[in-house]
Amino acid sequence: MTSLPPQPLSPLDGRYREAVRELGSHLSEAGLNRARLHVEVEWLIYLTDHEYFGSSRLTADQARSLRRTIADFGSEDVDELATLEATTRHDVKAVEYFIRRRLDALGLTAIAELTHFAATSEDINNLAYALTVRDAIQQVWRPKLIGVLDAMRSLSVELRGEAMLARTHGQPATPTTMGKELAVFVHRIDRLVRRLDAVEYLGKFNGASGTLAAHLAADPQIDWMNVSREFVTSLGLAWNPLTTQIESHDWQAELYGVVVHIGRVLHNLCTDIWTYISIGYFRQIPVPGATGSSTMPHKINPIRFENAEANLELSAAVLDSLSATLVTSRLQRDLTDSTTQRNIGVGLGHSLLALDNIGRGLGEIAIDGAKLAADLDGNWEVLAEAVQTVIRAEVVAGRSSIADPYAVLKDLTRGRRVDGARLAEFIAGLDIGADAKASLTALTPAGYAGLASQLVDMVAPSS
Repeated sequence: MTSLPPQPLSPLDGRYREAVRELGSHLSEAGLNRARLHVEVEWLIYLTDHEYFGSSRLTADQARSLRRTIADFGSEDVDELATLEATTRHDVKAVEYFIRRRLDALGLTAIAELTHFAATSEDINNLAYALTVRDAIQQVWRPKLIGVLDAMRSLSVELRGEAMLARTHGQPATPTTMGKELAVFVHRIDRLVRRLDAVEYLGKFNGASGTLAAHLAADPQIDWMNVSREFVTSLGLAWNPLTTQIESHDWQAELYGVVVHIGRVLHNLCTDIWTYISIGYFRQIPVPGATGSSTMPHKINPIRFENAEANLELSAAVLDSLSATLVTSRLQRDLTDSTTQRNIGVGLGHSLLALDNIGRGLGEIAIDGAKLAADLDGNWEVLAEAVQTVIRAEVVAGRSSIADPYAVLKDLTRGRRVDGARLAEFIAGLDIGADAKASLTALTPAGYAGLASQLVDMVAPSS
């Protein structure tokens, strides 16, 4: 058997590449290296801006040219870094040498020794990861989530008045509306998005053991704690002042916990929509040219929601593992976080792929109002709740002497189908007031959805 040319091992880099491509700009090895360059360059500029150790402030053109190293970072730079790392056998050291070459090219050799000054690799890495994860979430993952959320919100409003039979424990239950049921998911995720937005992206810059010892040795007169805080926050990150050699990664555990929680709510949405499709409440809109089954031409399978379920499960497995692993480091440093963090893109990638599937799936379903109406009309027994509740009120008001309203309705309906005529006959014989009898007689399953339609207003987009 002839060997194949190199192939992607992960489907995220193969079959599903297009759906997750944007994440690669941030959470790939190249994206990480670009962020490392960004941190190193900004540290160098910070030091020269303050003219530490006799350095001179860079001119605007020099600073701009140095920053262009990051802005123009491309495939040739990726290859150059790979070549340097093949020699150094150390990724961050390769980044340092890369910058030194650029300083030479810009005539800035005199400040070369300020490159990576007093920094340990983790000073660079923790900030680089914080930047890449922040940007991946805020620029790629969150907008995709909001797109799906907006689609759910619009569908909820559209279907606010579509009465349907609820199914608690899978059994016919008090009616609701499809719009209200979707609104529940929107409401849940809205709350979780607020938690997502509240997560701090932390960074540290305090040396090999978190003590700023090398910094202090270089110049004990400088307020290095303030320098550390200023530099970290200048990158748009929150400062963590107290760490070992590594930033403790607690913020990552918090972030991935929220992402996974959102994913599990979306998983619940997928299983519900799958079920609604299965019982005919939603029908699927055929996609031209698509095939549902290799042997059954009639089929339209709910593959968008099934694929989303599986990818959300994979995402949760990876991100849960990251959360558990990253919060522990032996003594002042071990490398368990190094390989682990390289899989952040895998966890978020499967989640992003799920969001893509859900968004597409929501656009390929339509409500079947006739099926909803038929199901309601076939289950008048769900009005037993309303009847026995009205009887209770009548008893309290002194207009009825029925001893146990619940038991009376239980005898009539439990485990039985009751049609409209039988229920009307039953109501006619009840010992209750005329007004109560009239209101119950007028009630239908389709009209017994309470405030479901109004509840959708809680998630409706503001005008």
